[in-house]
Amino acid sequence: MIPDRIEAGTLLLAGAITRSDLLVTPVIPEHLKAVLTKLEDAGCKLEVEGKGLRIRAEAVQAVDLRTQPFPGFPTDLQAPFMSLLATAQGTSMVVENIFENRLQHVAELQRMGASIRLQGNTAYIEGVASLSGAPVQGTDLRASAAMVLAGLAADGITSVMGLEFLDRGYAALEERLNGVGASIRRVVDPH
Repeated sequence: MIPDRIEAGTLLLAGAITRSDLLVTPVIPEHLKAVLTKLEDAGCKLEVEGKGLRIRAEAVQAVDLRTQPFPGFPTDLQAPFMSLLATAQGTSMVVENIFENRLQHVAELQRMGASIRLQGNTAYIEGVASLSGAPVQGTDLRASAAMVLAGLAADGITSVMGLEFLDRGYAALEERLNGVGASIRRVVDPH
């Protein structure tokens, strides 16, 4: 079975946003070339280990990216990557070329203290020293993943609503992240 490249990319971004050393397996690097190039451009160290890929992240630098059809940068990793860029040193530019209304996560990242300016299908992100925990809404599958990643890097508690979207694309994401040191608890809303 071929591993899901978007899920693998999201887990690599979890390592990057927490400035960690994380082994993600299984990964087919050829399926993520555009993403891996941007992670390396941002200062992350990547190394193939068996059927996995190890990411080591310390200081993360701003990078620019444009979504494109495969093999270009995937639109499905634009929102999660923007969470990383919100904590990078410098100013990044993200251009969404595939879908309209694929930047709804920007307002939620701003609630956490991200400095992002929108102009049409382009986001300009000025990295901040830290994000702050806040109640946020995942408006779609990838925005929900972006909020979880931002919460990993935030000071304080982040409550992410919209997990029904997240569950459609990620198998037991909170258990997997908790297994590598995150502190995530799923709470069922009684309403």
